[in-house]
Amino acid sequence: MSGFIERPYDYLRNPEAIYARSFETIRMEADLSRFTAEEADVATRIIHACGMVDIAADVGFTPGAVAAGMQAMRAGRAILCDVQMVARGIIQRLLPPGVDIACTLDDAGVADHAQALQTTRSAAAVDLWANRIDGAILVFGNAPTALFRLLECVSQAGAQPALVVGMPVGFVGAVESKQALAERHELASIIVHGRRGGSAMAAATVNAIAILSRAAS
Repeated sequence: MSGFIERPYDYLRNPEAIYARSFETIRMEADLSRFTAEEADVATRIIHACGMVDIAADVGFTPGAVAAGMQAMRAGRAILCDVQMVARGIIQRLLPPGVDIACTLDDAGVADHAQALQTTRSAAAVDLWANRIDGAILVFGNAPTALFRLLECVSQAGAQPALVVGMPVGFVGAVESKQALAERHELASIIVHGRRGGSAMAAATVNAIAILSRAAS
């Protein structure tokens, strides 16, 4: 393009080379030895999303969690997200045709429902998932209250999601909500324990499972 001056910076420009070097660096620096091959692939993409190799120590998988997510995707199950940032971060083209990515945070009536319950909109929005939880992939990258509410709904309704990605971030409730999920041994889950988490890591987890699912097809 005309009008731009070449800058005297020496940096890698090729996107494929950047991508390859990034994952090579992660494999060299992160301790992924306790993971299965599929879990290591997911953990690698979580690290890639946040730039922190030490977060591998905080990543936890229930046995078969990755396979459960892959199976749900191939079956066309919905992916329900706590916030739009998570939903936007999931790469639609990686998913099988017909898989719906949904976030109900801004749906009509959610704000009033939250006020009635004296809770957050994120938690109130989970109540709109009632008929969609069974067999779905549920992804939390922001709101601990939403994850707590999901666990309450599962207990009350006996619903069984295919997979829960528990990565809410923050200083109030994040640690506790993820610990509560980890204690629900009947739920397949992938968790980033502690205060860290976030939409990018949660979306990266779903994208990693989608890539694995495509490769296995």
